[in-house]
Amino acid sequence: MWHDLFVALALLLVLEGVWPFLNPGGLRRALRLMAEQDDRSLRGAGLVSMLVGVVLLYLVN
Repeated sequence: MWHDLFVALALLLVLEGVWPFLNPGGLRRALRLMAEQDDRSLRGAGLVSMLVGVVLLYLVN
């Protein structure tokens, strides 16, 4: 179980690093836009992201 968790964490870090590596200016602009959003919008985006992740996990397993 721990092995799978660390593999998932490593994959997350690799995927999170792709955007700033390939397009740092685009990431900077996106973060600026996110900073201007209200809390409700960010929470909604986070909820959608979590739900998509749960559905993907269910489909893969």
